[in-house]
Amino acid sequence: MSDELLQELRDSAQKAFPADKLAPPRDAAWQLAAEMGWLMITLPEDQGGLGLPRSAAIAVHFELGRVLSTAPLIPALLALEGISAAEGLADRAGWVERICGGEYVPLNMLPGTAAGDATIDGRLSGFFEADMAGHVLAGIPGRYVLIPTDAPGVTVVERPLWDESRRMFDIELSGFKPDPALVVAEGEAAKVLHDVISPVAQLAIAADSLGGATACLDMTVEYLKTRKQFDRPLAMFQALKHRCADLKTHVVAAEALLWERTGDESASVIDLGVTKALANDTYRMVVEEAIQLHGGIGLTAEHNCHLFMKRAMLNAQLSGSIDHWREAAGRQALAEFA
Repeated sequence: MSDELLQELRDSAQKAFPADKLAPPRDAAWQLAAEMGWLMITLPEDQGGLGLPRSAAIAVHFELGRVLSTAPLIPALLALEGISAAEGLADRAGWVERICGGEYVPLNMLPGTAAGDATIDGRLSGFFEADMAGHVLAGIPGRYVLIPTDAPGVTVVERPLWDESRRMFDIELSGFKPDPALVVAEGEAAKVLHDVISPVAQLAIAADSLGGATACLDMTVEYLKTRKQFDRPLAMFQALKHRCADLKTHVVAAEALLWERTGDESASVIDLGVTKALANDTYRMVVEEAIQLHGGIGLTAEHNCHLFMKRAMLNAQLSGSIDHWREAAGRQALAEFA
């Protein structure tokens, strides 16, 4: 994909979601994201999508991360990715059309305890903004199933979050009987589908994290330029310059890896998971330093630094923690060089 087209996508996202308006109202943000066509951005053309490479979606996720977007685009795109690839799903074309038209169907982004065969019991975790959804796509051991949120045996329970820019829900299942027409994949097909969805999740979360890290660092540098001490802007003090320069180096390195892995179709799920882990760790580092560099005002819970911090901490747990992916990468390296 050309740099010019990527820049056009970024420019359109910046115009739709200005940098000075963090965490815009959710419903309006979701409607705008759907109107911009972002739900169709990587969907194949033969299914009614735009057929753009995954770098296009990464550019959008990066810009939305800069403004702490409340639109649940990532879980919706993950569900759409799974449904569009599920050849055995009854009325697949109809589901794809409904989602592209703005119907919200999220995929769970945290592990749960639900299991079962004819009936399913337990908890499914990590459904963002499930109060908007008529159906959710649930990843259950051995299968993916579309679950109506108002079906018998299904209870939607909000899970309190520290991150104020998002709302997360659990789905409690008690004797839930899945409709065979809503089973997206089972057995080996479910494993294949997981390997389709997981890379998209890792790259999307990494982009959201680095977009947030970039915005938080920019905000910090601007503060240092205006805040004065001893009649001089804080940005003039060499020690603070060095700290900001170090942070910028970490952000640029993590972003370079993200774009390299985005364009590498041969990258493994573990490679992409480690990319996400580095982005998460960079985000965490930037927000912690930003709070310190803002001084006393940065320690107040009302400051915007804390909005970025809370998203950074939650992003680090989605679709595999930092420790999980580092361990997986270590084991992969040992296996390769043993």
